[in-house]
Amino acid sequence: MEGKKFAVLLCADESEYVKKMYGGYYGVFVRMLKEDGEIWDVYKVAGGDFPADDEIGEYDGFVVTGSCSDAHGEDRWITDLVVLLRKLDAMKKKVLGICFGHQILGRAIGGKTGRAIEGWDIGITKVHFQTSHIFTSLKMPSSLSIIQCHRDEVKELPRKAEVLAWSNHTGIEMFKYGDHIMGIQGHPEYTKDILLHLIDRISNRNFIEDSHGEEVKSKLENVEPDTEAWKKLCTSFLKGRL
Repeated sequence: MEGKKFAVLLCADESEYVKKMYGGYYGVFVRMLKEDGEIWDVYKVAGGDFPADDEIGEYDGFVVTGSCSDAHGEDRWITDLVVLLRKLDAMKKKVLGICFGHQILGRAIGGKTGRAIEGWDIGITKVHFQTSHIFTSLKMPSSLSIIQCHRDEVKELPRKAEVLAWSNHTGIEMFKYGDHIMGIQGHPEYTKDILLHLIDRISNRNFIEDSHGEEVKSKLENVEPDTEAWKKLCTSFLKGRL
């Protein structure tokens, strides 16, 4: 029997560092999510590489990555991605959205996204869970720490969506829509090394002040994300074990 098949919808402009050290963000996600016997493909959707309509049905699930682009933007690849996500929703395909992926999933199902009222959230943030069978079935604690790097957020969701988590910075840290769509604002796939590199990158591109970046770096020294718990949650959702 063939193993399950998944695809990463790559929305990021990858740095040479991440390519060299991790095999790109595709490699980062595969390292976190792939299990024995599975096939994992990648589509660089930010470059216009999308799965054909007759290929979509071959996949058991999709992961939508982070990006420096705005989920509320109107670039061609972004609007094409919204169209694809609506097809996947109609087909009830499992879709896990991370950061930008979380936001554009919110947009695709009828929600609203935009700049976060509180500004950038960069570092390791404690996320608090709402009461849900998802967390009780996995015996999760009431909160977990996760790496964050975003200045946009999901502002509103349709009534059928369920908000699963919040933080002091962001009202919708996590949501699900039916049993097939889940969005997570943070980065369960990141290491602190990736975040430190990203801080330098966004500082060099003048997205944040150098002083802000250095302050975040100093705070990272004594905190850790709950990586294994997030891995368990993401894999359990994507593989239909919740």
